[in-house]
Amino acid sequence: MPAFVGCEFAPFFPDIAQARSIIMSSVALETTVLSHGLPWPANMELALSVETLVRENGAEPRTVGILDGKIATRCDRADLERFCQEDGIEKVSLRNLPAVVAQGRSGATTVAATIRLAHQAGIRVMATGGIGGVHQGADGQPLWDESADLTELARCPVTVVCAGPKAILNLEATRERLETLGVTVVGWQTDTMPAFYCGETSFPVDVRCNSIEEVAAIVRSRDALRLPQAILVTVPLPEAHALPIEEVQRVVSEALGLPIAQSLRPAEVTPYLLDQVRQQLGDKALAANIALLEQNAQLAARIAVAL
Repeated sequence: MPAFVGCEFAPFFPDIAQARSIIMSSVALETTVLSHGLPWPANMELALSVETLVRENGAEPRTVGILDGKIATRCDRADLERFCQEDGIEKVSLRNLPAVVAQGRSGATTVAATIRLAHQAGIRVMATGGIGGVHQGADGQPLWDESADLTELARCPVTVVCAGPKAILNLEATRERLETLGVTVVGWQTDTMPAFYCGETSFPVDVRCNSIEEVAAIVRSRDALRLPQAILVTVPLPEAHALPIEEVQRVVSEALGLPIAQSLRPAEVTPYLLDQVRQQLGDKALAANIALLEQNAQLAARIAVAL
């Protein structure tokens, strides 16, 4: 069995009921954004800021990752610094999770791996930036390449708060896949699904929620029906931070047309495209990324407390 660090029933809890209460009001946070998403020291500043915001909103931050083959579900500052600065931290999804643990390696967890490990640890809510989805070619048409985030959302009953699918994806195909997989897409005070980095798209959500209690009621209904899927709460960026989706899609189309893009393995496509967006759009992309991660963490904490 893999070793869990910071697992839910730690000895300092006086009883199981208190331990379960802490778990219920916890928010899982991924580590891929720290190791592969943002540069130092912006990544460390963000890690500390997001954890602080979760606490200020009444919940316990539970940053998830793998260090030396051990699964961590509550990282301390030293752990966060390793994810932010250490070379060789792998990007871990479900396909390579067993090997990384078995061989004692370190890895930063994607959305798919984070919600799986959070679910196993009893954590019911996760906050992230944007989810993965269906990729597209230079012609804008959907590819067979599809993120494991989608299938894991279909089989892990965790509430995931995000800014929608990444704008670098084929958004129409991604929205259709979420529907096919039975994942309820909630629009937080919006009728249309947002896209990571950008504001709203033209694709409708399944249900609009204007209050935390409305979201909590949907989660409780999902649980009562014993459905296995996640509830995906999508939150648009404020207009002041949102990037024009046409601008992001232009960068993506140009980047996919470059010769280097043809030699990339599927797992390398997303980091490559996000890096191209950051290079082309500069500080605007970084500011948008930080703003949406912070707003999602706050909303996730409020949902966790309500549950």
